[in-house]
Amino acid sequence: MFILLQKLVPQHWLSRLVGFVAASRVRWIRYLFIHIVIRVFRVDLREAEREDPDSYDSFNDFFTRALKPGVRPVTGLVACPADGAVSAVGRIEGNQVFQAKGLTYSLEKLLGTSDVDKFRDGSFITVYLSPKDYHRVHNPVAGRCTEGTYIPGKLFSVNDTTAAAVQDLFADNERYVMRFETEQGAMAVVLVGAMIVAGIQTVWRQTHYPAGQYLQERFGDEKHFRQGDELGRFLMGSTAIVLLENPVEWQVRSGETVRMGQALAEKSGSH
Repeated sequence: MFILLQKLVPQHWLSRLVGFVAASRVRWIRYLFIHIVIRVFRVDLREAEREDPDSYDSFNDFFTRALKPGVRPVTGLVACPADGAVSAVGRIEGNQVFQAKGLTYSLEKLLGTSDVDKFRDGSFITVYLSPKDYHRVHNPVAGRCTEGTYIPGKLFSVNDTTAAAVQDLFADNERYVMRFETEQGAMAVVLVGAMIVAGIQTVWRQTHYPAGQYLQERFGDEKHFRQGDELGRFLMGSTAIVLLENPVEWQVRSGETVRMGQALAEKSGSH
């Protein structure tokens, strides 16, 4: 019933409506939404740069809140890109990425291109961000971002229930794909939109990407990111996927709670 309902509702219209409300600076609207989310999801603001929930200009301002400097040491060969829970982690089998029990999706469909050879038989991790989590996404491995692609798509929820039932969930949903060159080889970081997500925003844009408009961006040498640097943010909860050219020995398991900056892998694996 939950999946059927998502198929029946006008996903993009609903998301735009929620986005309009979430951006409102009307005091009672932002106060109501912020305090409901804090209470329902037990949001902890002690690590936030602004601990006072009434200091935020809008719900979006609250949802994309920054952390206090230094509260999250960044460690490991691969650092966790976001707060959340590990939905799936492991090796890429040829060109297939594991989604949930019995379901996989292809690299070609996820990345929106046939240029996927570097990631075949590599490594991947999928991190789900819930409404209570810190919603900025950071760089797992130092390197240069060579291109970014906004790919329009559907807006199914990305929780475990939907992931186990909807084929190609992450490869069909709206997403922004960043490709990197690093000392460890090629890397891709994919920000996946979801139901009532009001937008995906990168650090080099002042606004989120317009829904429904495919956009490819190619970069020169200017977009170098250190490990732990912010890459972008979600204006509601969603999922971040990291693809690595070379196998690594993951230190976390599916279902495990993770925090931005913690070590996900300390050393490379072997083919």
